Amino acid sequence: MRRWNFLKICLGVTALAAGSGFPALAENVSAKYSVRLIGLSLGTAGLTASVDAGQYKIEANARLSGIASMVSNSRGVAVSTGGIIPGKPAPSTYATTSSSSTVTRTVRMALNAGTVRGVDISPPLENAPDRIPVTDSHKRAVVDPLSALVMPVAGNEPLLGPAACNRTIPVYDGYTRFDVALAYVGSKQVSATGYKGPAVVCSARYVPISGHRPNRKVTEFMAQNREMEVWLVPLESSRVMLPFRISVATMVGTTIIEAQEFSVGPTTRAASVAR
Repeated sequence: MRRWNFLKICLGVTALAAGSGFPALAENVSAKYSVRLIGLSLGTAGLTASVDAGQYKIEANARLSGIASMVSNSRGVAVSTGGIIPGKPAPSTYATTSSSSTVTRTVRMALNAGTVRGVDISPPLENAPDRIPVTDSHKRAVVDPLSALVMPVAGNEPLLGPAACNRTIPVYDGYTRFDVALAYVGSKQVSATGYKGPAVVCSARYVPISGHRPNRKVTEFMAQNREMEVWLVPLESSRVMLPFRISVATMVGTTIIEAQEFSVGPTTRAASVAR
C-alpha cells in the first residue's frame, strides 16, 4: 500500500461527528486509533471534533510509527469546518497536508452546501493521460474526507439497527471522486478507554467515479474488494454513529484501524464560540 493511501485511509477513517440533528448542547469528541497491518503496528491516528448549534470543526492526524517508521516518515494532518443542512453535513472548508520522505503535498478546498467552489493542490498531481476527468457534476452533493463517515440516523429508526449503515456516501477529496457504499451486517460488543458497549457492523464498498486511474492494480483491487468493514458506535444525544473500527483488505494484507481511546463530552458555548 502506498504511503499516501495509508494516510488517506487514516484521515478518512477518523472522520467523525458532523451529522444532522445535533443538540443545542455543544459537544467535544476525542479519539485515538491504532493502525495495524497483518498484526504489525503501522502507526496511529487521532481526531478531535467540536460541534455546536449546527456548526462543526474536525481536526485529524495520522503518522507512521514502529517498523513502518524505519522506511518512511510519512504523516498527515487535516481540518474540516462547516455547518448542518437537513440530514447531512455541509462542509465549507477542507485542508490537508501529507508528507513523506520525498514530497509534501497540500490540498485546500472550499465548498458551499456540498458544492465544490475551489480547489488548490500544491504541488499539483502528475498529468496522467489515463486519469478519468472530474466533471463539474461530480463536485456537487459531496462531502470531504473528514465528513465522509458521518452517520446520522434519521427519524425514530434504532441507532443500532440497519438504518445506521444502509447508505451511500459521496466523497470528493480534491482530486478523486468516489462513493462509499455501506450495508448492515450485524452488531458487536467493543471496548476502549472512554467507551464500552455495542457497535453496529457495516460492510463497505469502494466505488470509483472519477479522478482515478482505472488501469492501476490498486484501483482495480479496491473496486473489487469485498473485505471491508466499518464498526460504528452511537452518540445518542445527536443520533449520530461514529467509526470505532475499520478493517480494509489491501494488496499486502489487512489493515485494521481501531479506537484505543474514545470519549464524548460537553463543552461550554463560550468555549465553542471562542475557537
